[in-house]
Amino acid sequence: MYFTDRFEAGKALSEKLLQYRGRPDVIVLALPRGGVPVAYEVAKALDAPLDVFLVRKLGLPGHEELAMGAVADGNVVVLNEHVVESLGIPETLIESVAQRERRELQRQRQLYRDGQPPPQIKDQIVILVDDGLATGSTVRAAIAALRKQQPKRLIVAVPVGAAETCAELRAEADEVICGKVPRQFVAVGLWYQDFSQTSDDTVRALLDEAPHKQPAHAGE
Repeated sequence: MYFTDRFEAGKALSEKLLQYRGRPDVIVLALPRGGVPVAYEVAKALDAPLDVFLVRKLGLPGHEELAMGAVADGNVVVLNEHVVESLGIPETLIESVAQRERRELQRQRQLYRDGQPPPQIKDQIVILVDDGLATGSTVRAAIAALRKQQPKRLIVAVPVGAAETCAELRAEADEVICGKVPRQFVAVGLWYQDFSQTSDDTVRALLDEAPHKQPAHAGE
């Protein structure tokens, strides 16, 4: 049940996406940073362009692993209403964390794209890839932001995910592919032998090495 690392996970996941191989209207978008090695292998297998879609989790201060929600490129904020309401988290705290994460989005945008505009999404088949699905907060934010750009079809694909989250996301994406759905999920990292943090340098290197990139469209 374990993956050696994110690259092996990406190769396994790509086997479930081969129906999209070679299509000119497919683009693979990775959630950085951990989703990039997975998506790199998917893009290679499908002969599809690879790019990143920037999303940041809004972690509860002092308990950062607990997601209050997420903020995505395009200033889209999606809240985990259950967490926010059950803990009585004030709006001011959420906004403070969101502002900090927006600064990190800006840093990543400059670092990963060198100021280049994002790819064209409208009328494309978008395969959104991460290294796993736990609560789904970041993926939900990404879906909400990507829907605004009117893709032809939006597919969420992960090597491993929590059963409940994979099921819930099927109401939001056009297709959800969870490679493995363990009975006792607990956390994404438990299903990888090597779940070390993916560095910014690795993200940039993989984006540069990707099979080919979709031409960027100014103003998109």
